[in-house]
Amino acid sequence: MEYLRQVLLQKVAGFDQLPGSLQVFIPMLLGCLLCLGLVALFPLFAVWLERKVSAHMQDRLGPMRVGGWHGWAQTIADGVKLLLKEDIIPAEADRLLFKLAPIVVFVGGFAAFVVLPFSDQFIVSDLNIGVLYIIAISSLGVVGIIMAGWASNNKYALFGGMRAAAQIVSYEIPTMLAILTVVIPVGSLSMQDIVRAQSGGIFNWFIFQPVTFLAFWVFYIGTLAEVNRTPFDIPEAESELVAGYHTEYSGMRFAFFFLAEYANMFLVSAIGVTLFWGGWQGPTWLPGPIWFILKAMALVFVQMWLRWTLPRLRVDQLMYVSWKVLLPISFILVLAAGILALVTEGHLNE
Repeated sequence: MEYLRQVLLQKVAGFDQLPGSLQVFIPMLLGCLLCLGLVALFPLFAVWLERKVSAHMQDRLGPMRVGGWHGWAQTIADGVKLLLKEDIIPAEADRLLFKLAPIVVFVGGFAAFVVLPFSDQFIVSDLNIGVLYIIAISSLGVVGIIMAGWASNNKYALFGGMRAAAQIVSYEIPTMLAILTVVIPVGSLSMQDIVRAQSGGIFNWFIFQPVTFLAFWVFYIGTLAEVNRTPFDIPEAESELVAGYHTEYSGMRFAFFFLAEYANMFLVSAIGVTLFWGGWQGPTWLPGPIWFILKAMALVFVQMWLRWTLPRLRVDQLMYVSWKVLLPISFILVLAAGILALVTEGHLNE
């Protein structure tokens, strides 16, 4: 991370005397620790926010006591409770896979944060295949969910794991095709290049261009299914599957699934901001990272809003939306983006 490296060179005496490999490694380590802090602290705020959003939508107040002002410490108290709860492993469970599953789910979400461009300088690693990296590393979550469902030796957990795998694999296809509608005109898989391609004013953002405007909604609906949010939360449907793939989990292992869900909510929102909403760009009276986080939080709020507004889809309805609605639309949008790119390039060559 070049920005942190420059700060360390200016502020830390003797840093420029370190070997070159350490000058690269230390800023990257600090960047990863900052991302880990964000992943750890964001769910505390997001859970509290979702409780307040749902309460006000239902004409209630939500948490009001713990911590004083609007119960701001309620989620912290819940976290302490989960830390103190007994860690129970079912007698017939596959102990190794049961223990590994929540870690795999959490790591899959956390690892994707390293390519999020919070500003033109604040990014842990500006990979030239950043988009491809995110698509690949986020698939770890599917592996972890299947591991959790299988290892629990519980039929409800297994059903939840199988549902989640089928759902995520199905919705990955239109979601990735929607991302291609941005990659085609930019000509790069780098997250930074995608944001820079939207510079020059708000109307250069892809959300305000016809093909990518439609692609954003395909992407957003697909990511709702990717993170198991209503109306696509059938893998953990309480009325059918108790708690789905984390039925047998308790204590901190359950908390890891919870952390991963809310971290993934922010992650997919941040990816949407990068691809379609101009990334960190905005009026100069706020720094870039603040704009980036505010835009991502706006999309997270919509996810919460939808959860307390829409009913849960049936399994057949969920698959219908993916294979017969979103997939054809995304194919048409990719074709349109390719034709538009060819026409634009032809005009530029003339």
